[in-house]
Amino acid sequence: MPRPCKNRMISVNPSVIYFKPQGVPMSQLKEINLTRDELEAVRLADDQGLYQAQAAEAMGISRQTFGNIIAGAHQKIARALLQGKALRISGGAVQVQTAEEHTGQRQGCRARRRGGFS
Repeated sequence: MPRPCKNRMISVNPSVIYFKPQGVPMSQLKEINLTRDELEAVRLADDQGLYQAQAAEAMGISRQTFGNIIAGAHQKIARALLQGKALRISGGAVQVQTAEEHTGQRQGCRARRRGGFS
């Protein structure tokens, strides 16, 4: 029996949850589901430019798990773009961080790198 999926920390809950090719009715499209943790991985790695280890720490997961998540996300996005499919953003085992939690976590990371916190 596989281990239960650990919640991944995300800091952005998307307001837009659907992307589709222009000019094609939804009734004619197949869709691909991109989970919210996959979207967060894309945001951290591709938009924010973080290294995998930094992004994994921000999400509260291992670097290897982050690598698996980002690889799956890239594959889904490429498939949607190249095959003209709709992309829906939903689901995933996530926990949304508040601004205070997110700020505190980032400050803690900096403090550890500088040798702070005993």
